[in-house]
Amino acid sequence: MNHDEKLREVAGPAGRRGASEAIGVIAGRAAGAAPRLGPVRLVGIDGPAGSGKTTLAGAVADELVGRGLDAAVLHLDDLYDGWAGLEGSLWPRLATQVLEPLRRGRPGRYQRYDWDAGAFDGWVDVPVPDVLVLEGCGSARRDAAPFVVLSVWVEAPADLRLARGLARDGEAAREHWVRWMADEAAHFARERTAERADVRLDAFGRMGA
Repeated sequence: MNHDEKLREVAGPAGRRGASEAIGVIAGRAAGAAPRLGPVRLVGIDGPAGSGKTTLAGAVADELVGRGLDAAVLHLDDLYDGWAGLEGSLWPRLATQVLEPLRRGRPGRYQRYDWDAGAFDGWVDVPVPDVLVLEGCGSARRDAAPFVVLSVWVEAPADLRLARGLARDGEAAREHWVRWMADEAAHFARERTAERADVRLDAFGRMGA
């Protein structure tokens, strides 16, 4: 099952058409935009944890590949410095290790965070794609605005997001999740991420007004 099928399955019959439409709109707008990060079109898919960003990002990348473009997804989960990593060194590291090299038409390289070990471990190469989908909380912050060709906001009710997170990470992670949700709420309020987004989607990939 690919990402598009996963998204439509979660959305249910009523949401499948909307989810597919959203994927097409996002891919179309990204493909038609002029690159702003050197030769790369950068798409930021932002929103609170558990809202469905990862599945959407994969579906958009699949759609872009189907249109003949080289598309890659970069997950901010791989760059956060643990549960307190939404701010701090996140953006300086991303900018230095990935965005600046891509702006110059060169591959990037970042150090991946090992959530089990609680430390950074191992380096990951980032080739120069036609479209890079940057996915995760904080991906469409104001610092990204000069480079992003399309910003997407994905939202979902807090109880649904928490349930999704605990289903993935286990009940032992509840305290971490509650603290993260507070941190991201403060971040989004400060950055006005939802208000600045070009496209807004609900938890099932359907576009809002």
